[in-house]
Amino acid sequence: MSRFWKIALAVIVVVVIAGFFVVPRLHHGKGGKGEAAAAGAQANGEGQGKDQPPVPVTVVPVVSQDVPVYLTALGTVQARNTVTVRPQVGGQLMKLNFKEGQEVKQGDVIAEIDPRTIQSQYDQSVAKLKQDQAAAATAKNNLERSQNLVSKGGQQYVSKQDLDNLKNTLDQSAATVVADQAAIRAAQVQLGFTKVIAPIDGLAGIRSVDVGNIVTTTDAIVTLTELHPIYVMFFLPEKNLDMVRSSTTAGGDLAALEVQALDRVDSHAIATGHLDVLDNTIDTSTGTFRLRSLFDNEKTQLWPGQFVNVQLKVRTVKNGLVVPAQAVQRGPDGDYVYLVQGDNTVKMQPVETASEVGDSHVLISKGLKLNDKVVTEGQFRLKPGSKVQPLAPGQVPAAPTAEELQKAKQGQQGRGGRRGG
Repeated sequence: MSRFWKIALAVIVVVVIAGFFVVPRLHHGKGGKGEAAAAGAQANGEGQGKDQPPVPVTVVPVVSQDVPVYLTALGTVQARNTVTVRPQVGGQLMKLNFKEGQEVKQGDVIAEIDPRTIQSQYDQSVAKLKQDQAAAATAKNNLERSQNLVSKGGQQYVSKQDLDNLKNTLDQSAATVVADQAAIRAAQVQLGFTKVIAPIDGLAGIRSVDVGNIVTTTDAIVTLTELHPIYVMFFLPEKNLDMVRSSTTAGGDLAALEVQALDRVDSHAIATGHLDVLDNTIDTSTGTFRLRSLFDNEKTQLWPGQFVNVQLKVRTVKNGLVVPAQAVQRGPDGDYVYLVQGDNTVKMQPVETASEVGDSHVLISKGLKLNDKVVTEGQFRLKPGSKVQPLAPGQVPAAPTAEELQKAKQGQQGRGGRRGG
């Protein structure tokens, strides 16, 4: 076979094979324009709202309530008074009358120092007083006798100089007696210092010295910490200063502002107190100002050095609009909610939140009104204009009826036929 016939035979074979593929596709394409258009419409989202059943979602109405506004910060518990007890006289420590970790009362004798040395000094002062009192009595008697002799019979038996000397001697003796009395009082004070008295009500810490040691006035015996009441110190940003000041001046008293101490683990309230002091300067390095709150701490819920979360109540919003926190979604243009309209379709409603209300709700400052219905669960299946089936919290959508199941099955079969036809 020549080269020409070989090429012609190959061309014929290719044309025959192509005919098997092209003719069925052309035949099938006669009814395909409608399906292609329908597929394009479906891709563009046309016609979905009418055919699809309503989406079951949880819906909650917007409610009105009085909402307290809090400023939050990290606080540190500090003792109202902390006293390091030191002896005021030196000597051997004879006794400790407290247990470490025990509550002591102001005026309790918590330690005793050997009093014998100071007792002897006191006894010496008492004896010296008696001696000088006797000398003063003698000087007084001598002066009185001399004065009687001078005035007797109009004759001068004692010179004026002697009288002056006797009078000066009496004055000196009287001054000595006064000095002895002062020395006795000083000895009494020192003797009293041998019993170490608790200066405040407080909790005794770990002792710093043991019985039997020689202590001086520089040695610490124990530290007492006052727990009832107790302080909580915290800092707020300077932008909150005007809000705090306006809240305090409105009531005229810092104590009118309530402060809550919350546990840092599970944020439950530990204790409730009030604002005590607003510091007079702003820290330029941090841009914050310091506040001090006071707590009764009757049950010793707060402990010095403890870290707590602090909530300062600055005001209360009357009739605020509140919705569950999960209703608010974050979008590229800000916060929004899905608002259920009268025909049970939804729209994206922009909102502004003011503050948290407890652990599960938020205060809405703009975008909603009372009794508006917002979606709290099922938002991921929604888009603007979607038809919804509103359900109350905890409510489950009803099971589909047999007729609804049959319609859905027929619809699926019809769509399947078109895809395969």
